[in-house]
Amino acid sequence: MTVGVRQQPHGAGNPRLRPGARPGLVGWLTGLALLAGVGYRLWLLGHAAPPTNSDEATMGLAALHIARGENFPVWFYGQQYMGTLEAYLAAPVFALAGGPSLLGLRLPTLVLYAVFLLLAWRLTVRLTGDRWFGLLVVALLALGSDRVVKNQLIAGGGYPEMNAAGVALALLALDLATGRPGRRLVRWAAWGLLSGLMLWVDPLVLPYILATGAVLIGFCRRELRGAAGALLGAAAALGAAPLLVHSLLTGRNPLHAVLAAGGANATAGWADRLHGGLLLGPPLGMGFCAPGQCATWQLWWALALPVLLAVAAGTAWRTMRRSSTTPADPSPRVTAAMRLALVLAAVATLVAYTASSAAGLTPVESSRYLSCLLISLPALLWPLWMAARHRAGWTVVRLVALVVLAATLGTTAHATWQATQTAPAIRAAEARHAELVTTLRQLGVRHVRAGYWTCNRLTFASGEDVVCAVVDDTLRPGFDRYPAYRREVERAAAPAWVAPADSPLATRLDERLRAAPGSLDLVTLDGWRIYLPHA
Repeated sequence: MTVGVRQQPHGAGNPRLRPGARPGLVGWLTGLALLAGVGYRLWLLGHAAPPTNSDEATMGLAALHIARGENFPVWFYGQQYMGTLEAYLAAPVFALAGGPSLLGLRLPTLVLYAVFLLLAWRLTVRLTGDRWFGLLVVALLALGSDRVVKNQLIAGGGYPEMNAAGVALALLALDLATGRPGRRLVRWAAWGLLSGLMLWVDPLVLPYILATGAVLIGFCRRELRGAAGALLGAAAALGAAPLLVHSLLTGRNPLHAVLAAGGANATAGWADRLHGGLLLGPPLGMGFCAPGQCATWQLWWALALPVLLAVAAGTAWRTMRRSSTTPADPSPRVTAAMRLALVLAAVATLVAYTASSAAGLTPVESSRYLSCLLISLPALLWPLWMAARHRAGWTVVRLVALVVLAATLGTTAHATWQATQTAPAIRAAEARHAELVTTLRQLGVRHVRAGYWTCNRLTFASGEDVVCAVVDDTLRPGFDRYPAYRREVERAAAPAWVAPADSPLATRLDERLRAAPGSLDLVTLDGWRIYLPHA
């Protein structure tokens, strides 16, 4: 191939479709869709939605330690996988704001979503040359069901950055494979750095690294044999340096921990795996369902997805085979190859998830593992769009394509509306938790024992003014992700107990109180119970 030839994508001969043409109406509509997507999520953040939890608080505590220069963790506290990139992104926000907050922790994830949305539009236009189709993709990605906004906004490790990185990898590979001129070595380094970084952060995006890398190998083999290949390798090693250095120093293989998290140490039957991976997973993971559940009618996407994957793969393969590539213009074949790569990456993601026990054991919560499927949306829907805009009369194929596109947009919009209905309750729950923190400070409580889903959230919300050690429902020591907190609580003279009202832990503490009246002083709040050792 000849380096230095700028891509001319499909539709480049039409001024209305050419990426560099004046945007006009479609440009303004796309801009509004971009703003609506970011604005919707900013509104959610204002309502403390999606609801936070102790896992997200653990990432926040890591960010707080980084901001203070106290610790620089490689992995999410308490485990040997999932890099702490989100903590490093939030640490400067905490430093500038003068302390930790849920909003400060999530501002970087909001920026990552905005980057993903903008890059997804750019990738769609580069792959298809159709700005109106780019508007459709942006509109779909601007919406957000419960599961989707959790993946995009909660700083719980990996998910907010994976989609932005995956789309960026595809765009960089497209630029390089089509011979786009200028800063080529910079693009090679960027592709390598992002790939290595994502391997450290979360290997769920690995299918997209391999798929876009295959496009580079297929069209840039000669260039890869020189400085470009060496630079790519060095940049990838730099991005994955935290993983590589830690593995060399400790002798631990992070892949083992990832497999264990995916259910490798548990057993689920294949019937449950297929049900969770192929029936529940795609609608939940791609934004078609209500908060935490899928109604029967919302499962239609699970039936449509395999058909769409097959059609998209077949269409891209046929286009790639029929397109003639020349040194002057390799773009038609490259764009078809990239669409095929995105489809195959989606298939690999779906197969890997279905094969894991997590799909059978915890299908609702584990559907987050399918977050990367949104990267493949432009390639997946392109054949539908082409069939729907075909002007050779009203054929059955065109009618079906229009119905599926309308159903996709409508179902996603309905799931988004359902997610918005939960925001007031989430905001009220966050206010009750803030009252708990205030009350503990007023009571002078510095050390507490509580359940897993209370502890780190409480410690983060108080900025470590209140330190918590985890106990289970039988009052025995539980899983502390940051053992230093347990050591500090155990040194305290008389730690208090905190439990959500009507929880098993509260029931057990109430039993202790009845068995030994006066041993504990009870303070009740809306939704919470505080048990103070009797002075």
